[in-house]
Amino acid sequence: MSKKITHYEQPDDILNVQEIANNRLRDWREAQPDNFFTADRDFQRKLELYFGEQGYRKIMPRLYKFGKVVASQIDPLARRTNEDDQLPVASGDDELVRYTDAYHEIGRLIYGSGMMGLLGEKGNHRLALSLFYLSAQNGEAGHNCPLTGTAGVIKTLQNVAPEGLQEKYLPLLLDANYETNFIGAQYFTEVQGGSDVGANAVQATPEDTGSDVWYLNGQKWFCSNITADVALVTARDNTAEGTAGLGLFLVPRRLADGSNNGIELEKLKYKLGTRSLATAEATFKDSVAYRVGNFKDGLDHLINTSRVFNAFGCIGNARRALTIAWTYAKHRFAFGVPLMHYPIIQAQLAHIRIDVAAMLAGSMRITKVMDDVELGRATDDDRKFLRMAIHLNKFRTAILAHEDINTAIEILGGNGTIEDFSVLPRLLRDNVVYENWEGSHNVLLAQILRDMHRYQHHVPFLNMIRTLLRAARLPELKQEGQHQLDRISDEINEVLAMDQLTAGIYMRPLMCRLTDLYYTACLAAESGWEISKKEDKSKQRIAILFLNRRVNRRDPGDVAYYDDQVSRISSEI
Repeated sequence: MSKKITHYEQPDDILNVQEIANNRLRDWREAQPDNFFTADRDFQRKLELYFGEQGYRKIMPRLYKFGKVVASQIDPLARRTNEDDQLPVASGDDELVRYTDAYHEIGRLIYGSGMMGLLGEKGNHRLALSLFYLSAQNGEAGHNCPLTGTAGVIKTLQNVAPEGLQEKYLPLLLDANYETNFIGAQYFTEVQGGSDVGANAVQATPEDTGSDVWYLNGQKWFCSNITADVALVTARDNTAEGTAGLGLFLVPRRLADGSNNGIELEKLKYKLGTRSLATAEATFKDSVAYRVGNFKDGLDHLINTSRVFNAFGCIGNARRALTIAWTYAKHRFAFGVPLMHYPIIQAQLAHIRIDVAAMLAGSMRITKVMDDVELGRATDDDRKFLRMAIHLNKFRTAILAHEDINTAIEILGGNGTIEDFSVLPRLLRDNVVYENWEGSHNVLLAQILRDMHRYQHHVPFLNMIRTLLRAARLPELKQEGQHQLDRISDEINEVLAMDQLTAGIYMRPLMCRLTDLYYTACLAAESGWEISKKEDKSKQRIAILFLNRRVNRRDPGDVAYYDDQVSRISSEI
C-alpha cells in the first residue's frame, strides 16, 4: 500500500517557517548527484547485461570518470552558456561565430572523454552512446548536437567515402583533443524543403571533367553547428529530378591556407531550444567540396547514426528530469507533508522512472544490433529489424521524454518554470528541438509505412519482440505481451491493406503501441536476466506496469495493486 501521510507540526514563528523552507531548498540542491553514472543503478545493470561482467568492469572506470565530469564540471558551465548574454553571436569575420570561454571549456571536457575516438573501431556504438547518454543529462549543452553530427560524418566516411578522404579527415574527426580535432555537421535543409530533400537546389559543379574537386553554390536554410570544421552537404550534381540528382559532398570550412571556404553566414537562427549552439542560414559561393558519393549511398549511415544519438539525447533529458523531480519531492513540503508522501506524486515519479527504464532498454538493444552489424555477426533479419527500430525509437523517445519532462515540471510547480531554478525548462526546450531534428514524427511514420510496404520490415521487428518476450519469467507478462503482439500484428495488416494516404492517419497511435510493446519486451528480457542473477524483481514490476499503462492503456483502477506498485517503484531511482 502507499505510504501513510503524516502531517508535521508547523512552527508558530513565520520567520522560522521561511527559514526552514529555505533550508529545505538548500538541501534539495545539495542532494543533486555529483556523478550521473553512480547515481543511475538501472543504467549500470543494463551495461552489465550488454557488456558481460568482465566487459562491464573494464569500461566502468571510464564511465565513472565521465559521469563525475558531466555532473560536477559540465553542468554549471552549461547553465552559464544558456544565459541570454552568453549565447553565440555572429562575429562578422572568418570565424563566423563568437562563443564564450565556458562554451569552449565544455567542448574540451566532452571531447576529452574520447567518445568520438571510440567510433574509429567497429562495434563500439554501445560504449560511445553510453557516454553520450551521460553527457545528454545536461541537455544539448552546445556540443551534443555537434557530437551527433561528427558521429554521422565519421560513419559516412568510413562506409562510403573514397580512401583519400578517409585518410585525410578521419584521424582529425576521431581526435579527442578539442584544440586540434575536427567537428562535423550536416547541412541538408533549404528554404523550399526540409524533409523533402529531393527539392534541394544548391548546385555542385566539377572543377574539371573527372576531377575530385567540386564547387558548391546556393543557400542552405538550416545549418546547425555552422562553425563545424567539415560538413556533409547535399547538392545537385546531375540533371535527374528528386534525390536521384543529388550528390553528397564533404565541405571543409577553411581552405588549406586557413581562409574561409566561401561560406557566408546570412543569419543566426533565434531558436526555442539548443540555444547555446549556433544554427544559421548560410550561402555557399564557389565553396570547395569533395564528392563522397550519391546522396542515397551515404544517407543511411548518416541519418541512422544521428537518429540513434538523438534518441539517447532524449533519454538523457528524461533521466535528468527524473533526478530533479525525485529529489525535489523528497525535500519539498506541501501542507506540512513532503511531496513524496502523496500517492499522486508517487505515481508521477513512477511513470517517469518506468519510461526512462523502457526507453533505455529499447535503445541499448538497438546499439547491440548496430555493433553486431558492424562486426559481421548480424543476419539479414537483424538489419531489417534495425532500420525499423531506429526510426520507431527516434520517434517514440522524443514523445515520451517530452511528456516526462513536462511531468517533472508539474511536480516542481511554479518553480519548474523558472530558468535559473533548475535545468527543467532548458531540457524541455532542447527536447522540442530533438523532436524535429533528423526527421519529424510525420516524416518518420511515412518512412516506416513505406518500408513495411516495400520490404516487410515489420516482420523481423515483430519476431524480435516475440523472441524477447520468451525471456520473461512472469507468466502474466509473457501471456499479455504475446496477446498484445497478436492484436498489433492484425492491426498492422489492416493498415497495410489501406491506401497509404489513409493509412497515415492510423500510423501514429499504432506505432506508439508497437514501440511501447518492443520496450516492454526489452524490459522483460532484462527482468529474466536479473532474476537469473538472483537480483530483485523490480524490473518485472516495471515491465508489467509499463505494459498496462502504455500498451494496454489501462486506467489505474483496472491494474491490480496499482498503488502499491507505484509506491515501490517511486521509492528509488
